[in-house]
Amino acid sequence: MGNLYDLLMQDARFEDALKACMNCGICTAICPAAEFFQYDPRRICDIVQRKDENEIEALLRSDMIWYCGQCLSCKTRCPRQNVPAEVILVLRQVAIKLGYMDERIAEQEKRLAETVGNNILEIGYCVHPDKVKPELHQEQGPIWEWYVNNIEAVAPKLGANYHGDGPGALRKIREENLEEVRKIFEVTGGMDLLKTLKEEK
Repeated sequence: MGNLYDLLMQDARFEDALKACMNCGICTAICPAAEFFQYDPRRICDIVQRKDENEIEALLRSDMIWYCGQCLSCKTRCPRQNVPAEVILVLRQVAIKLGYMDERIAEQEKRLAETVGNNILEIGYCVHPDKVKPELHQEQGPIWEWYVNNIEAVAPKLGANYHGDGPGALRKIREENLEEVRKIFEVTGGMDLLKTLKEEK
C-alpha cells in the first residue's frame, strides 16, 4: 500500500499542525472529548510521530479520530504550538480517501456531507436556522423551536440581518461569493471529498 506517513505529509496542514510534540499531555488534559470518551489527542500525536505504518493504519481504521469535536482547545494550550485537532482532520481525510471508516462512521459522515457540506455550497453557511429544523433536531430543545418560529422578529434584535442584503449574521450571501466558495471546494479537493463520502458504502 504506500507509505501512510508520506500520505499525511502531502497535506500542508499536517506539517504545520505537528511540529515538535513532546508528549506533555496538555492537549488531553484540556480536551472536552477526552473527558467523556476513550480519547487521547496526545496518544494520536505520539502514534503519528513514530511513523509506524501498522500503528498509523490502525489509527486510521479506529473510532478514535472521530471523537474530536474540533473545538481547538488543544491549539490554545500547546506549549509548542502543535494543533492535534488539525492532525486529526488530516487523518480523517486520509481515512475517507482510503475507505478505512467503518459503516457507522461512514453513514454519519455521509449525513454531515449532505447537510453541512451542501449547506455551505448552497447558502454559504454550515449551520443556519432555515436548515436546522426543530422537528429534525429535537436536541436543540423548545427555545430553538421558538426562535425558529419567531426568527423574523427576533433576529434583528440580536443584530442579525436575516435574509437581508449587506453585512451581518444570517445575511443573504451573494451568488458571486457562493461561486467563489464552490471554486475553493473544487481547487482544494473538497468537492472530491464530498463525492467520496456520498458514494461510501
